[in-house]
Amino acid sequence: MVELKVVPIEIPEGVNIVAGVSHFIKTVEDIYEALATSSPHLKFGVAFCEASGPRLIRYDGNDEELTNFAVEVAKKVAAGHFFVVAIREGYPINILPKLRKVDEIVNIMVATANPVQFIVAETGQGRGVLGVVDGYSPLGVESDEDKKKRHDFLRMIGYKR
Repeated sequence: MVELKVVPIEIPEGVNIVAGVSHFIKTVEDIYEALATSSPHLKFGVAFCEASGPRLIRYDGNDEELTNFAVEVAKKVAAGHFFVVAIREGYPINILPKLRKVDEIVNIMVATANPVQFIVAETGQGRGVLGVVDGYSPLGVESDEDKKKRHDFLRMIGYKR
């Protein structure tokens, strides 16, 4: 039997998350090192659901609030080998290249500041994340004015010249 569950996560203002599947007990330390070397200003917390042995939620970070938030997300999702990173004072675009180089990371499922719903399958053995609902459905197609706002925003935050 498989039971599907929706696990909603409200992300605090000013926080982004990156979540996915990893393996091996050293995931937390390797993610910590990747994040610590990505930016001197980045604040982060990491949590990882161990899938064998003592099956603990392993965690670390350089910000207690973000670390606690990451642990709470891991508790709610409760899927084997699931990891979550919560960041502030940076964006996922700043850390995704580093995370993609972490040997233990199998895949990255989401990088967002939007409310998220994890679609979780539960069997007699445990839980696994099947997918993610990130934010909301589109309301239409951008206009020329919307394009200009997008263009101006990217330059305002320094991501384009």
